[in-house]
Amino acid sequence: MTQPSAPAPVLSTGAGADARAERSAALDGWLSKVYAEAGGGTDGLALVAVGGLGRRECAPRSDLDLVLLHSGEPGAEAAADELGTRMWYQIWDARYALDHSTRSPEQALALAREDLKVALGLLDARLVAGDGALLAGLHTAAVAQWRREARHLLPALRALTQARWAAHGELAFLLEGDVKESRGGLRDVGVLRGIGFAGVADGPRPPVRGAYRTLLDVRDALHAVRGRRVDRLLAQDRDEVAELLDLGDRDEVLRRIAEAARTIAYASDDAWRAVERWSSPGTRGHTERRPLARDVVEQHGEVVLARAAVTPRPDPTLPLRVAAAAARAELPIAHATLEWLGGFAAPMPQPWPAPARDALLTLLGSGPAMISIWEACDRYGLVVNWLPEWARVRSLPQHSPVHLFTVDRHLVETARHAAKLSRDVDRPDLLVLCGLLHDVGKGLPGDHSTVGAPIAADIASRLGLPAADVALVEKVVRLHLLLPDTATRRDLSDPRTIGTVAAAVGDASTLAVLHALARADAAATGPGAWSDWKGRLIAELVRHVDRALDTGVVAPPPSPAAALPEPEKLPAVLVETDAVSVTAQDRRGLLAAVAGCLSLHRLDVVTADTVSSGGLARMVCAVQPRYGGEIDREAIASDLRRAVLGELPVAERLAARERSARHRSAVPPRVVWQPASAATAATVLELRASDTPGLLFRVARTLEDVGADVRSARISTLGGEVVDAFYLAGELSEDDRARVQDAVLLAATPT
Repeated sequence: MTQPSAPAPVLSTGAGADARAERSAALDGWLSKVYAEAGGGTDGLALVAVGGLGRRECAPRSDLDLVLLHSGEPGAEAAADELGTRMWYQIWDARYALDHSTRSPEQALALAREDLKVALGLLDARLVAGDGALLAGLHTAAVAQWRREARHLLPALRALTQARWAAHGELAFLLEGDVKESRGGLRDVGVLRGIGFAGVADGPRPPVRGAYRTLLDVRDALHAVRGRRVDRLLAQDRDEVAELLDLGDRDEVLRRIAEAARTIAYASDDAWRAVERWSSPGTRGHTERRPLARDVVEQHGEVVLARAAVTPRPDPTLPLRVAAAAARAELPIAHATLEWLGGFAAPMPQPWPAPARDALLTLLGSGPAMISIWEACDRYGLVVNWLPEWARVRSLPQHSPVHLFTVDRHLVETARHAAKLSRDVDRPDLLVLCGLLHDVGKGLPGDHSTVGAPIAADIASRLGLPAADVALVEKVVRLHLLLPDTATRRDLSDPRTIGTVAAAVGDASTLAVLHALARADAAATGPGAWSDWKGRLIAELVRHVDRALDTGVVAPPPSPAAALPEPEKLPAVLVETDAVSVTAQDRRGLLAAVAGCLSLHRLDVVTADTVSSGGLARMVCAVQPRYGGEIDREAIASDLRRAVLGELPVAERLAARERSARHRSAVPPRVVWQPASAATAATVLELRASDTPGLLFRVARTLEDVGADVRSARISTLGGEVVDAFYLAGELSEDDRARVQDAVLLAATPT
């Protein structure tokens, strides 16, 4: 294999425009030598860079996109292939990722007509070595062809862009977004350049170019941190990226990314609307205006102001009425209209006039179209004019792994999902408002529900809501986690559980709003925040609380385990898709045996209920596969029987698995004791810890080893964290609690 006489350059791992220029210059110099040493000349052959090197934007671990251009004359292609073979091996030997091709200008243009990526690449093509005139002719022809074919190329480019957005989400609101492929990322600026080359709209303007440089800096730092080509910024890398970029902290990285992505995404939306107007012959010169609401009309597929609305002292309610009309019509607000509203909108009177309040609630209840309208209004400072508190939650990161979005986007998404549940409540207006405000306390010291409740009440009061509605908003924000937390962490057969929730909620109308908000909140959080079993538990809790509120009587619901038929042969095991039941001789260690066996089969226990009667113990566990997929019911049932009989070495097998896994947590586990219930004669031990394989088995075995009698358990997993509630028979003394707590904490601490 031919070795290059010129050594490959050692590239800088720094971030910033200077570092990118330095890397590009070093690669240009080295590739020029490789080209010359391989026999490349300056007549009829050219080494061309496209992609990042073509734009002089090389990140530390970028790959190389190179085209060996030949004249297309007889024999030129064969000579270029031979030259390319000598060059490509030298580049590979230097351990560069390489995407290469050998083409004539005619071949490149023909492929560009069929392949959008090739067409866009030619627009950025740059000479590294060889015949500059050959590339200049190709570039001129490629730009002309792009403009000539734009009427069918741009719709195809839009389809590709929308598919990419659907696959990668919106960078401005993702906690772990792809800085290249997500909406508002680097790839979109390349698309904007393409639209600019077509002459349909301006290319990237200065704010977009600045945002682009911000994302390039982040990608530089990410490559340096990870030591490889990667474009998705994970939470675990934020601290090091922030340090390399000399930013204050990991949250500032996300804020910078969010602001840059918003700028790019909005410019992209504006450019695509220009493309739509340009490609629709019926709109050219067509000025008909369709009324949408008072002072609001549609023109050219956008929402604009009626002429009479443009006055020196505009109505303070006008921006909200424009936003509500746009959301209901599912149309974007024109860029110029937003600029005017942002510059001339008057402060909102306090309390709000009814038309403004009605417009806000209409906007929040309008469904999916509300998202883009809200973001556009926020972009131009309108939202903080309505709700000054919004400035604090904008681009605010979430630190729970179950969350996909920043706080601001999560709130808007919750309102969107709440609107779909408006028929389930008698106050749909307050449901969507609570959806928007339920996490408004995040980012402040203390429990966000408690801290956010008075903030939400203050906002509701400013909106001009009556006192009773303000009180309901405050209560719902304060209690918005009550139903999911109780359903997944408490024994629903305990009358005290039902009575406590009923007393806190107070009435059926509030209960319905809390239930709908819990579902909307989970849907807006991410797939890890909701499951069928969680939905069933919450629905069961709501039914019992609703009955208690209706009758005034708190009756314990029947235990599911008590309804099992008497078994003929012990142990009796039933394995279903999402539940497992075991009936066996009553003995200590049953919960540990069952939990350990299920862990061996990678099944997570989400609830565990046990009843004892006549020397028998019946246990019912709700389960879900840890990694999804189908379960082997027969194998699980067989192993459960062996585990209950003591014939399966559960502890040894789990220990072997744990030794091969890494479990690290910076936060130690914690035990919280709940008071004993006179109705059920049980004390609740709540364990908060990092989720690790076999955790329930270890804790259950430890509880049984120290003599605690576990009646039932509620297991709640949120991302990598668990909150497990164990109902222990009887009331424990302080000494007993201390002894049990020490043992449980030791069992829950990864080794």
